[in-house]
Amino acid sequence: MRTKQELGAAIRERRRAALVVNAHSRRGRRLYETVHSRLRAAGFTLLGAYPVDRPGELDRVLAEAAGLGPDLLVAGGGDGTIGAAARLLAHRDMALGLLPLGTTNNFARTVGVPLDLDAAVALLTDGKVIDVDLGLIGDTRFTNHVGIGLSADIMLTAPPRLKRVVGRLAYPLTALGLLARHRPLRVTVRAEGREHGFATHQVYVANGGFHAGRPITADANADDRLLVAYPVGGPSRRGLLRETARNAAAGYRRTLGDEPFLAVRQLWLETDRPARIEVDGEPYGETPVRIGLDPNALRLMAAADSPDR
Repeated sequence: MRTKQELGAAIRERRRAALVVNAHSRRGRRLYETVHSRLRAAGFTLLGAYPVDRPGELDRVLAEAAGLGPDLLVAGGGDGTIGAAARLLAHRDMALGLLPLGTTNNFARTVGVPLDLDAAVALLTDGKVIDVDLGLIGDTRFTNHVGIGLSADIMLTAPPRLKRVVGRLAYPLTALGLLARHRPLRVTVRAEGREHGFATHQVYVANGGFHAGRPITADANADDRLLVAYPVGGPSRRGLLRETARNAAAGYRRTLGDEPFLAVRQLWLETDRPARIEVDGEPYGETPVRIGLDPNALRLMAAADSPDR
């Protein structure tokens, strides 16, 4: 395994890359040819380039691209696409290049990758290789978050066409339709010898620093060896709406020491009835579940001035 510095030097000098773009993402289909030409113009030799039209083929295509042996695997799409690429590249001698083409682009925001396409491509040539933590739910790695409760129902229900048309507004629009009949959960979290219980419609466990395109807190990131668990509101529907709005408006002013955040390395979470789980916007299963960390599991291209533990 090369050091991060050696891998970064190989990327800058050899420019050997493979490209996978999720053409089902909000911008992927429209921008695939543009992405391809921008990478070539930046001096990259593309060992393979793949637009993925069918979501069920994404993992296979990513594996095929990685099998070509590039120093850099460039993935274009939303958080689901980036999460799939991250799982594939964990602990491998290859860096992930992010092109945020999705709806909320939480992981790109967390690691400081610009949402502007030209700036994101420039980072692939001028940046450096860093390593960041991935979360672990069971044996599955994740980049951003685990959502339990209402968000899992929303992710399974939000129409793909609506997401393409209105972007991240698709999620609150879908939530309004589901909330009227959603029952709160009684949640128990056990971590570091302590037990925490609360009633809520929604609980998140985050590895990164953003959710729904907004900061969770001012000091949460994907390289701090911590998970952040937090409910959104209490058992009332009004409380859920109030706390959702508060989180969106004030996340950048809050810290991990504030209520209701619980910052730990691993936890066990159970609910009074089986509750559906979504991981980075994809369905996973049901509670109970153990969630932990895989420290410094993923190498990726980030800005030259990015912190790196």
